[in-house]
Amino acid sequence: MSIRDLADYPWDAVAPYAEKAKAHPRGMVDLSVGSPVDETPAVISEALRAATDAHAYPQTIGTAQLREAIVDWYTRRRGARGLTTKAVLPTVGSKELVALLPMLLGLGAGDAVVFPRAAYPTYEVGARLVGADPAPSDDPKEWPENTRLVWLNSPGNPDGRVLDVDALRERVDRARELGAVIASDECYAELGWEGPWATAPVPSVLDERVIGGDATGVLAVSSLSKQSNLAGYRAAFIAGDSAIISDLVTARKHLGLIVPAPVQAAMTAALGDDAHVAEQKERYRARREVLLPAVQQAGFRIDGSEAGLYLWATAGEDAWVSLDRLAQRGILAGPGHFYGSFYPEHVRFSLTATDADIAEAARRLSGGE
Repeated sequence: MSIRDLADYPWDAVAPYAEKAKAHPRGMVDLSVGSPVDETPAVISEALRAATDAHAYPQTIGTAQLREAIVDWYTRRRGARGLTTKAVLPTVGSKELVALLPMLLGLGAGDAVVFPRAAYPTYEVGARLVGADPAPSDDPKEWPENTRLVWLNSPGNPDGRVLDVDALRERVDRARELGAVIASDECYAELGWEGPWATAPVPSVLDERVIGGDATGVLAVSSLSKQSNLAGYRAAFIAGDSAIISDLVTARKHLGLIVPAPVQAAMTAALGDDAHVAEQKERYRARREVLLPAVQQAGFRIDGSEAGLYLWATAGEDAWVSLDRLAQRGILAGPGHFYGSFYPEHVRFSLTATDADIAEAARRLSGGE
């Protein structure tokens, strides 16, 4: 398969609904995408400014300071023990890594790539780019024998589903039985809301309770886009099996996949400061508390959504019908069709809108025009 064989970018299909929403007398409230709207914290932007004299090529593996900051962050925030600086690597955002990991691992025809049934489409794109078989599944017992890469996503996008320690351990064990690499996309892990995640951290696949100190075949992917408002910086990182990380470093050197030096400095500052993450989480918590009851009042049932930045909701009708009804109120959401074929009646509402827009959306959903 080549890049020419990829389907059109799915968000193009939303354009007619966006036009209808924009025609609303009070304008459109866009809850369709997860792009942060709040300012980048000063501790990060100041670090970026201080590093603008970047005349030399940066290192693919990252500065020593950044690698140490990643290790410290995993130890402090994610329950991982025993990581070294050889087991971490900064990436140019997380999306390119998700798309390219099957290629970087040498997968191809005859290999299967497992990912969740409700899934960010890039997991499937990465599989198809190398001619591997996409295998959406949430049940480890169903994973095919030719599985060579397993993607987890906890908390999930779009459904906000969280895998607890036992569920993660079950999946790691099954991947090892199959001889597959298991990679967990954990970009929303700092944003837990309900159940145990209201007070306890969302667990990482690298948590010592999951892997018992042995990261062989296990990778975790994290991003600063959401927790630190750094989507425009393209700042993410991967950690885990040091042998796999070493191979990824070599491949990425050849491909020129390098995080710019000023961004590496900003990442180091972001990872060392927990206060701004807690502050941003409280902003999202407040927005969620306004939007969630209004979505329910509008006739939607909320599924999952116990963590992350989205409300995964259904009104028991095709998502395009829901999208049209919402557009009539000047609200744009994301259709479940974009996240696999298993949830055609769900829509995704994003919390990444201003306080004023969230309040306006809630007003309209609750019957205001």
